[in-house]
Amino acid sequence: MEIKDIKAVYFIGAGGIGMSALARYFIHKGMVVAGYDKTPTKLTKQLEKEGMLIHYEENVDEIPHACKNQKSCLVIYTPAIPEAHKELQFFRNGNFVIEKRAQVLGTLTRTHKGLCVAGTHGKTTTSTMCAHIMHQSSIDCNAFLGGISKNYGTNYILSDNSDYVVIEADEFDRSFHWLRPWMSVITATDPDHLDIYGTKEAYLESFRHYTELIQEGGALIIHTGLEMKANVSPGVKVYEYSLDKGDFHASNIKIDNGTITFDFVSPIENVENVELGNPVPINIENAIAAMAMAQLNGCTAQELRYGMATYKGVERRFDFYIKNDRHVLLSDYAHHPNEIYHSARSIRQLYQNRKITAIFQPHLYTRTRDFYKEFADALSQLDEVILCDIYPAREEPIPGVTSKLIYDNLKEGVEKSLISKDEVIGLVKERDFDVLIVLGAGDLDNQVPQIANIIEAKQ
Repeated sequence: MEIKDIKAVYFIGAGGIGMSALARYFIHKGMVVAGYDKTPTKLTKQLEKEGMLIHYEENVDEIPHACKNQKSCLVIYTPAIPEAHKELQFFRNGNFVIEKRAQVLGTLTRTHKGLCVAGTHGKTTTSTMCAHIMHQSSIDCNAFLGGISKNYGTNYILSDNSDYVVIEADEFDRSFHWLRPWMSVITATDPDHLDIYGTKEAYLESFRHYTELIQEGGALIIHTGLEMKANVSPGVKVYEYSLDKGDFHASNIKIDNGTITFDFVSPIENVENVELGNPVPINIENAIAAMAMAQLNGCTAQELRYGMATYKGVERRFDFYIKNDRHVLLSDYAHHPNEIYHSARSIRQLYQNRKITAIFQPHLYTRTRDFYKEFADALSQLDEVILCDIYPAREEPIPGVTSKLIYDNLKEGVEKSLISKDEVIGLVKERDFDVLIVLGAGDLDNQVPQIANIIEAKQ
C-alpha cells in the first residue's frame, strides 16, 4: 500500500515506544489513527490527547468505522501480539494490508534518505543525538526514535521540507532487514536476543546482511574492532570510529567539574572544543558516531558544535533525577551486560569517591540465563548491588533461572541483596543512599519518580 492511498491507520499494540512514533507521523499527516493496547500508560494517554483513538479491550466492535475499510486502512502490529488476537484475526480474515512497524519504516527509507543507527547498545542515544544535530541545522530531518528525546519531549520529529529521516534500526526479530539505509552507524554487535537468533554466529550474520542493504552511494560508519564483518556494495564508503582511533574519533578529552569537552577528529573537517550538553563519559563515543553521520550529510562545524552543546539526552538513558553534593539519583535503561558495564564505568568516573548503589531488575529469563556471569562482572564495578526479580516481558519462567544466578557471581567485596520489586520503596525509605542508579528495561522505572520524592525529602 502506497502512503498516498492510506486514509486510516490502525495499530495493534499502540503504546510501544516505536509504534507511538509512527502513530504521531500518521496523525500529523491528517489520517484517522486508532488502535488497541492492553493497558493505558502515560504514553497512550498522551497519544489520545494528540488525536489517536485508543481502546484497551480486545474487541472488534471497538475498531472505528474508518479503520474497517480494507482498501484505505493500513494495519500495523507489534510481533509481541499473539496470532490468536481477535482484532488481528479480524484484519487477517478481511485481507487488510498488515505490516510490522519495521516494514513501514522500510517504506520511509525508500522515499527519504534514511540515516539509520543499529547496534546492541547505544543506538537510541546515538540516533537521538544525530536527529537533534540535523533538526537544528540548515538541513533538518524527520526522526523515529526508540526513546523520548528530552529536547523535544517526544520520540518523533517531523520536517515538512527535509529529505532525511533518522531511524533507530532494531535488530530484534531481524526487523532492521526491512530498511534500506542511505547511511548507517553500527555501534556494537555484542550477542543479544539469543532467544530469537539461537547462536552468536546467527546474530552476527544478521548484522552482516544488514550492511548489504545500505544504498549505493551511501556510507557505513562502524565501530572499530567489531567481530562482525561488513559486506557493503562496492559504491558504499566505509568509515570506522571509536573513542580514540579510527577515521572519526576524539582527542583532547577533558572531564572536569561536571563538564565534558573534546576535539572531534574527522577526515572531512576537525571540530575543536565540542562540549557535551549531556555530560556523561559514555556519550563521548555516541557523539562521535552521531556527529560523523551528520557531518557526512552536510552539517557544518558550527552546527555540530551547537547541536552537541544543546543536546539534553533521552529519558531513561543515564537520566538524572537528583544531582547534588548529598544525593544523586539516576535511571538507566541498560539491560545488556555491556550496556551495564559502560554505564557503571561512566558513573564511577563521575563519582570516584562516593558510594554507588545499583538497583537492577534483569530483563528476560533467556538473557539472564545466557549472560548471568557477564551481568555479575559488570555490576561488580559498583559498591552495592540490589537485585530485583526478573522482568519476564514476553517470556515464561525458566526453571532455575532467577536473579540469584547474578547474585551468586558478584565479586567479593560488593555489598549485595535480593528483594522483590514491591520492597523497593520501603527500602529507599529506610536507607540514605549516596549515589543510586536504577537499572533495567523492565517496569521498575515506574517507581523512580516516587523514589526521587522520598530522597528529596531527606535533603
